[in-house]
Amino acid sequence: MTQTYDLWDFACEHETPTMTHYIPTEKKSDWSVVIFPGGGYQHRAVHEGKGYAEFLNAHGVQAFVVEYRVAPSYFPVPLADARRAVRMVRYFAKEWGVCADKIAVMGSSAGGHLAALVSNYTQPLENEVHDAIDEEAYRPNAQILCYPVISLLPDFGHIGSGKNLLGERYEELGGALSVQNLVTPQTPPAFVWHTFTDNGVPVTNSLEYVKALKAAGVSAELHVFPMGGHGLGLADQDPETAHVAQWSGLLLNWLKTL
Repeated sequence: MTQTYDLWDFACEHETPTMTHYIPTEKKSDWSVVIFPGGGYQHRAVHEGKGYAEFLNAHGVQAFVVEYRVAPSYFPVPLADARRAVRMVRYFAKEWGVCADKIAVMGSSAGGHLAALVSNYTQPLENEVHDAIDEEAYRPNAQILCYPVISLLPDFGHIGSGKNLLGERYEELGGALSVQNLVTPQTPPAFVWHTFTDNGVPVTNSLEYVKALKAAGVSAELHVFPMGGHGLGLADQDPETAHVAQWSGLLLNWLKTL
């Protein structure tokens, strides 16, 4: 069963961000997962949103897929939507049967950058407090990053995502919003996976992020699979990357350890 909500009760420029609640037939976990699909901050990939939510539901985990705003809605708009989504889940926790202190965020590719950003970026946003929902904490209790964009700068970062997120402010903010530079001991624990041969978003992104987590004393589980391209999602459609599909089971086991 699903239920879709508008994130805001006022008119938004370009498009209206929403959050769809995927409710499992039988709840088997206290964890809930707020999902940000990937798409280079230009669109949102269905298989990295609905696909993940249906998988989690099948294993008794509540999920929320966020249709956050993308270019030409530039930073801080996507982050404002992400924070609002986490806050909304906390605000309605009792009504929706959610544990307010067991909310994870999940994202793939650029959605992984957004999940890491909401886990690490703590500066206030302009006009951020709108109503009682915005009085809730926005930082999640855990983060799940699937082949994430971490850096927005050249060398190993994803420049396209950076420019779609920041527009004319790319040169000004590209380094500051490369999330390996934002990690602190308060960053929530992370589950991260990537493929070694990802040519869309190099594996160095995940390696540098986990390196920063380690330096800050933040718990992390990292899986790097030897083969596979970018954007695999559940990785259950191609026999050649069937070995990557084990990541979803590893994730479920990780959640049980928290």
